[in-house]
Amino acid sequence: MTPEGRLSAAIDLLHAVMDQPRRPADAISADFFRGRRYIGGGDRRAVSDLAWGVLRQRLRLEWWIGQTGARVTPRLLALAFLLLAEKRKPNEAARLFDGGRYSAGPLDAGEMGVAEQLVGKPLMGKDMPDGPRLNLPEWALPGLAARFGATLEEEARAMEGTAPLDLRVNLLKTTREAAQAALRAEGLISETTPHSPWGLRLPHRTPITGSAAYKAGLIEVQDEGSQLIAALVAARPGMRVVDYCAGAAGKTLAMAATMANQGRVTACDVSAPRLEGAAKRLRRAGVHNAETHLLEAGDRWVKRRAGSFDRVLVDAPCTGTGTWRRNPDARSRTGPEDLAELLAKQDEILATSAHLVKPGGRLVYATCSLLPEEDEVQVEAFLARHPGFRPVPLATAWVEAGLPGAPPTGAQHMLLSPAAHGTDGFFCAVLEKAA
Repeated sequence: MTPEGRLSAAIDLLHAVMDQPRRPADAISADFFRGRRYIGGGDRRAVSDLAWGVLRQRLRLEWWIGQTGARVTPRLLALAFLLLAEKRKPNEAARLFDGGRYSAGPLDAGEMGVAEQLVGKPLMGKDMPDGPRLNLPEWALPGLAARFGATLEEEARAMEGTAPLDLRVNLLKTTREAAQAALRAEGLISETTPHSPWGLRLPHRTPITGSAAYKAGLIEVQDEGSQLIAALVAARPGMRVVDYCAGAAGKTLAMAATMANQGRVTACDVSAPRLEGAAKRLRRAGVHNAETHLLEAGDRWVKRRAGSFDRVLVDAPCTGTGTWRRNPDARSRTGPEDLAELLAKQDEILATSAHLVKPGGRLVYATCSLLPEEDEVQVEAFLARHPGFRPVPLATAWVEAGLPGAPPTGAQHMLLSPAAHGTDGFFCAVLEKAA
């Protein structure tokens, strides 16, 4: 593809994303390229990089377009990105739009007027409001400011960077050293993660699912922070364990490994397609002690199994603020109404799943959010209503989980962030039920 053709395809992809504002951009992108198999690998990367570059800077680009009085469109977002982020000259940007048969089409008079007003402007203007300046949506600013205080700008920069590719070694099939060697044999050079004893890290996004190590079930894609949450559950051989919001079962797989395939772990979710995908991952990983259960309205599964599990993990649905470097479109896809709805849902899930914990057992609550109201505030409200549970200090839970070294955070609960720990943003609280 020509540069003009790549720009046109990126604008088409942005159109698809903006036309489906409630759907994750990575799913839209997968469908987009699946329907355009004529786009080769190198062109696909170039188109994706351009579209994702726009999505990463969308809040700033929209602010600047707003200053011109124009209505935001995918074409103007791409144009603003070329001028402000890539520092292209106006005539160079105009040529990319009007470069022949497969181009996006020439800029009209209104678009040229916007270009003229944006020339020479910095991507991050000093007169910008805090939201676009920090590349954070206004609705999330109060919570993130309360969380990070003086380090908010540093964390904001880290949240708009690109994430490395973390892998969890499947100890049911191999060791970390052997898995690292297997990847090296395929030309994939990794380093060990600093805190997870199962983790390997590749510096850049890599199509790892095509590797022999992945196909053989030696490794899984999982952020180090997510690995640590699974470790803090401290699931052991012979236990009965529930992964209550299992999704694609990444943490189920990790816990099955710490259980050495002994005992029983149940992966629950409200989505049948997600559980079907989870079942495939479990088979590939050689997990034999796991089952899946679809949670449906009127389901009496929780009532029938009340008080019978040693460990219950609730990886709760949340705003995903901790994953914005990985999912930049979520900054614009999520709003204050979503936060309100999620807080109510988290509260309900915690109260329901608590019934499953047996006396002396543990309830582990986790999110991939950095907002206090989804994290420690939610836990404090739960504890106030459930005096039979007490928090287990992170230092204690860390040692009991057999994790090496000291915990990465010194607080009561685990809180990880991109700037401070190099992981996605995660929160985890370990709560124990009175014996």
